[in-house]
Amino acid sequence: MSIYAIGDLHLSGEPPSKPMTIFGEHWQNHWSQIKNSWLQQVRQEDTVIICGDISWALTLQEALVDLNAIAALPGHKILLRGNHDYWWSTIKKMTTATHNDFSFLHNNYFRASKYAICGTRGWNMPGSEAYTSQDETILQRECLRLENSLQKATADGYQEIIVALHYPPLYKDMATSAFEKIITRYKAKQVIFGHIHGNDCQYVFQGVHNNTNYQLVSADCVNFALQKII
Repeated sequence: MSIYAIGDLHLSGEPPSKPMTIFGEHWQNHWSQIKNSWLQQVRQEDTVIICGDISWALTLQEALVDLNAIAALPGHKILLRGNHDYWWSTIKKMTTATHNDFSFLHNNYFRASKYAICGTRGWNMPGSEAYTSQDETILQRECLRLENSLQKATADGYQEIIVALHYPPLYKDMATSAFEKIITRYKAKQVIFGHIHGNDCQYVFQGVHNNTNYQLVSADCVNFALQKII
């Protein structure tokens, strides 16, 4: 069993109602590139983590065309919310609407062989442009959700932990962050995240920090190919 990850699919139906080429020609046919990578690598017994910004849809009903396209691909899919996933609803509603095709990561965790997949959306951190007291409230809530996820996994005896976020938990100019402190305390093996695109990819921290490997998996930053995590 292998674990793969990718973030920021930014789907909008087929043909796309919101073509991503407005952000550069390298986004041309990006979903076809992702699907080809997926089909070449992923087997039915594998797990794929999608780190948010899955569909541009505004409602769950509108998102089903994109979710069904993902569901048709092999592997067990674990999804978490991105800042553009306005269609995101309650776990019960999403699970029912998608006929149990997905595991939705939100105040919980999921097992993949000996690994616990934990995580939350994340949020902007102090020092970000236009950071406000409202951001601080959301940040604290997201930290609690990450802690809840990790607590549940460790209480069930898991020692091999993978953390999935949408927002980066650490930038190159930061020694630590609220998310990094939680991740380090629970001794996560791997952290994967998305949200960042284009030239901004150079500013996030990637590599080993306090014995945890951090890896950016935004679709355009990994050439629209699934990344093998485990």
